[in-house]
Amino acid sequence: MTIKSLRTAQWGLLALLLFSTATSAHQIKAAITTVLFNPRTENIEIMHRFNLHDAEHAVKALFDKKADILDDEATQKEFAEYIEARFALLDINKQPLALNTVGYEVDGKFFWVYQETAQPPALEGLTIRHDALRDLWPDQINTLNVEGQGDVKTLTFRDNVELLSVEFQRHH
Repeated sequence: MTIKSLRTAQWGLLALLLFSTATSAHQIKAAITTVLFNPRTENIEIMHRFNLHDAEHAVKALFDKKADILDDEATQKEFAEYIEARFALLDINKQPLALNTVGYEVDGKFFWVYQETAQPPALEGLTIRHDALRDLWPDQINTLNVEGQGDVKTLTFRDNVELLSVEFQRHH
């Protein structure tokens, strides 16, 4: 390898490093939610996972420029309530299932919000609303996986999508 090609490689590596550092500081504007039908508890357990960097920006825009989701319990609670107010599970007749708050936490690079409800008997499907952060950022994408009712079903809330539905196989 010549000195010139070594320098070119070094500059390329430096540019890549600077680019990756700059992009890692940007918001992801994407969240993952799991709706788990837990056969052991007979509950539907909901786990929302938000990138902590997004949550930090969101609380400053939604509540107060000095809001601190890392260290302020009141901000964490307010953000969890904001998420819960923008998420709903509806049965096949479009009746909402009453969701209970289980908790929320900062865990590494993520902010988690946990909810649950008892599994209704003979649930044939769900219609779901997941608008969290979409009122703040129109390009926010909320991906939701439904697990524990046959194959995993993935729903993606983006653009103007407000409600998405899944149907479950009847057990014989």
